[in-house]
Amino acid sequence: MTQDAVVTKLLPDGMAEVAVTRGTACGGNCGSCESCMFQSELRVTARNQIQARPGQKVTIESKSSRIFGAAVLVYVMPLLFFLAGYALAAAWGAAEGIRILVSFAALLISAVILVLSQRLNKNKKAITFDIIA
Repeated sequence: MTQDAVVTKLLPDGMAEVAVTRGTACGGNCGSCESCMFQSELRVTARNQIQARPGQKVTIESKSSRIFGAAVLVYVMPLLFFLAGYALAAAWGAAEGIRILVSFAALLISAVILVLSQRLNKNKKAITFDIIA
């Protein structure tokens, strides 16, 4: 996955800090609707393979598999746990109220698993960026 960025400062060991503009979900200009509550610029570190200097516009690249993996973990896993909890309670013959409680308990368990896995693998599987152009 590639994105356009601007080098903001050089860091030791061939790294650079770059500013990436976050795309909007609506595809428009945040200044016109002002409904976005999130910061539109992110600062990340990237390997400076081309010796870019502060102020230069660059293209950064990251492994798509890492980003898709993170998306699956954050969006798909909780949904699967929620549905599995409901199905499991239904298989046990539980009443509708109990099914709902079990499904929300499974959702909570998935959130705990997600937080713990992120804390344990904080530095092992970090998404890395490379300046390629």
